[in-house]
Amino acid sequence: MVVTVQANAQNLHEATFQKLRSLLVEGVILPGSKLNERELAESLHVSRTPIREAIKRLAADGLVELIANRGAIAIQLSHESVVHTFDVIAQLEGYSGELAAKNISVATLSELEALQYEMMASYARRDLSSYYKLNLRIHHLINQAANNPVLTQLFSQVNARIEALRFRSNQNGVKWEKAVEEHQEMIDALKARDSERMRKVMIQHVMNKRDVVIELLKTEALNTQPLSCETSKV
Repeated sequence: MVVTVQANAQNLHEATFQKLRSLLVEGVILPGSKLNERELAESLHVSRTPIREAIKRLAADGLVELIANRGAIAIQLSHESVVHTFDVIAQLEGYSGELAAKNISVATLSELEALQYEMMASYARRDLSSYYKLNLRIHHLINQAANNPVLTQLFSQVNARIEALRFRSNQNGVKWEKAVEEHQEMIDALKARDSERMRKVMIQHVMNKRDVVIELLKTEALNTQPLSCETSKV
């Protein structure tokens, strides 16, 4: 009975963490917003204990900032930080892809192909939430196939900062289609054990997402600017 209770508690904490993480990544909780423990506990139908634990884990992952006298705030990166972070993750992904093409096992390659098939099904349904989760699993699996624990740790830490932005980059239909094509190129490069091609595809894939995100942020900044005196008189 004790084991069952402990297992249930662990499952609850993990489910709460995953749900809260999805709310952040998918933009339900907007960047810069405060995470109110009471409101979150009520909306997720849990006590505040798993909420606090989830917030601590999210802070460790870089999705939340813990600020003195303000509490937990959904991370909000400056334009400069976004550019710098994407530049770094592009190189990390490129190196992951290069090493993965050399080290990936037949079993892992088969798993990637299966995930790719599922992801394409999600894309066909335009199910962005499901698509992104599968997409993330693919990127993590490629990173793990590189067989470099230090690289895996760095990738997880840096990528967490921009997960919400990577999610939003697929909301542009044309760019989303391009990203899907690039994922097929990754599978092809891995099957061919072409490390140089894989490195280039991975870097270009991330840089394309960076460009979409920058364009999106610029558009949002323009739309939120106050009206000029002359415009307001019209």
